[in-house]
Amino acid sequence: MSARIIAPRNRGFLFLEAHPTGCARGVRDMWDAVTPRQADTTSDDAPVALVIGSSSGYGLAATIAGLARTGIRGIGVSFEKAPNERKAGTAGWYRTAATAELARDTGREMHFLNGDAFSDAMKKQVCDLVEERFGRLDHLIYSVAAPRRTDPETGVTYSSALKPIGETTRMKTLVFDEEGTPEVRTVVTEPAGGDDVEQTVAVMGGSDWERWVTCLADRGLLADGFTSAALSYIGSPLTAGIYRRGTIGAAKAHLEQTARALDERLGELCGGRAVTSVNGAAVTQSSTAIPGIALYTALLREVLGQDMVSPVNQLAGLWDQLTGVTPLVTDDEGRVRLDTWELEQAVQDAVGARWQEATTASVANLGDLDWFRDSVRQLFGFSVPGVDYSAPAETDVAWPVG
Repeated sequence: MSARIIAPRNRGFLFLEAHPTGCARGVRDMWDAVTPRQADTTSDDAPVALVIGSSSGYGLAATIAGLARTGIRGIGVSFEKAPNERKAGTAGWYRTAATAELARDTGREMHFLNGDAFSDAMKKQVCDLVEERFGRLDHLIYSVAAPRRTDPETGVTYSSALKPIGETTRMKTLVFDEEGTPEVRTVVTEPAGGDDVEQTVAVMGGSDWERWVTCLADRGLLADGFTSAALSYIGSPLTAGIYRRGTIGAAKAHLEQTARALDERLGELCGGRAVTSVNGAAVTQSSTAIPGIALYTALLREVLGQDMVSPVNQLAGLWDQLTGVTPLVTDDEGRVRLDTWELEQAVQDAVGARWQEATTASVANLGDLDWFRDSVRQLFGFSVPGVDYSAPAETDVAWPVG
């Protein structure tokens, strides 16, 4: 046994250890928030799905919503660190173990693989497992956020950059000091230079998603009517200077271009579809690293309150569209829009007014900082209601097998 009391230790929005019990309870809470759609989801006819990036953020939401609402079976892929004698495992390690346990308890056959989703070795492992256990694949959700990618064909490693394109940006952002006191700062970011845009597109664009679809198609593993969705974000005009009009935005544009090409290809190959799914704002490990997003999200929550749609409920709606329960509706760019609640003009006007007023002195009255702080901590298993953090937590949790 390796049970011990785990206290939260962090550097900014990054926590140095995860809490296993809190991570597991967080997964259970997400599962319980989903309304099941099918009474019998244990049949061999249940849809077979592959989720790339299944352990965190919107990929985790897609996995849980798919299991709890649609009754999928299939495979989740993520890249997490195991616990050792000195340190607990990553939060995604414990969330995956908890998700697998819930899947088993409810009769879903779900396999979880840990490794580099960008590698051809992982693609082969997944294809072999699909062929062995399921015979074909109905759905692929692609949700990968990584700072680097090694191209398996060339061996070249690319690194993404978080920069504006064309001009320097000044962006308000929210930080907390060591005592947890909020501070609004202005971050100045110089524009991308050299091959920053190309490097970011190589990491976060659609190249790897396309390789996954190609690998599965070449093995003859795509079912008739196969659908695939890459999860994305557009966001508010308030953060567009660093996000949609920046290097990340260039990668998202490439992702959307890839979706259109894949959609045409899959239509001819198997009567299938490929789309990008534009999700609404959420607190994720990736989003907290982007200047402006923390402040924007805290202000948005204060404006919307309980009307802010959680990731798992957004993804439940996406599964309804992918499986034909509701029509698959896209905009002119071929994107499913799960973010309409966020981008309503009245909402953006209210958030924008608060954004202009936000200073260190006023931000506590303008944004829901308690909710935001708790949401960040919950990413690592802390501040989860119902968890006794004074009790020792077992850190030596095994990765799910079979």
